[in-house]
Amino acid sequence: MKKIVHSNMKPFWQNNKAMLYHADSMRLLPKLESEAIDMIFADPPYFLSDGGISCSGGKQVSVNKGEWDKALSVKDKHAFNRRWIRMCKRVLHPNGSIWISGTLHNIYSVGLALEQEGFRIINNITWQKSNPPPNLACRCFTHSTETVLWACKAKAKHLFNYSLMKECNYGKQMKDVWSGSLTPRAEKTFGKHPTQKPEYLLERIILASTKDDALILDPFTGSSTTGVVALKQGRRFIGIDNEAEYLEISKQRLIKAGGHS
Repeated sequence: MKKIVHSNMKPFWQNNKAMLYHADSMRLLPKLESEAIDMIFADPPYFLSDGGISCSGGKQVSVNKGEWDKALSVKDKHAFNRRWIRMCKRVLHPNGSIWISGTLHNIYSVGLALEQEGFRIINNITWQKSNPPPNLACRCFTHSTETVLWACKAKAKHLFNYSLMKECNYGKQMKDVWSGSLTPRAEKTFGKHPTQKPEYLLERIILASTKDDALILDPFTGSSTTGVVALKQGRRFIGIDNEAEYLEISKQRLIKAGGHS
């Protein structure tokens, strides 16, 4: 894989189609080649780790995921979102696009940050989970959706594989509400990430907005579902994460997906 990182930083792992970097995205993104990335998928911190409780596998569990998800003030959260989105804009191809997933805890800041940094929002995708965890507090409706914002630079001519998406939707125009289950156990063979996305979600995103051999970046890669799907669909991938534990899971998943150690 062609090197596009202008630094002496050694990848955590790489093959001829993918690279993983153990780094803080804020430090590595400025070292990437300008306008080299065709598509970005980002699942940034939701800043939910505030000592509360949730439900997993029918059991009461802490919502705390790690220091990377620790709750921030509204001001600090928005500053963080503007900063990383600004850095992503520099490395994105003029006609490339960015997809960002989130919940109500972060997505409104993300949407505003995109517009403030010169992006145009193309779609607001609602991902409806068919098997969400139950609401233990019983003080509000059960949270069963996430939002995925699809955006491009203000004057970009973004790619949309309309015919393919129509074909995938049984000959009808695909709508902006996508339904499906949470990540199945079969996709967690090598371990799991607390916000791991299912492969079918990334498959639709990647097929909708990229061509064969496109270069895809995930700046908060976690267990690299983005990369797994990218390799399976004949694309290339760069993933960045500051947690070595999750990069090890990513490595094993990418080896399996790409067939190369």
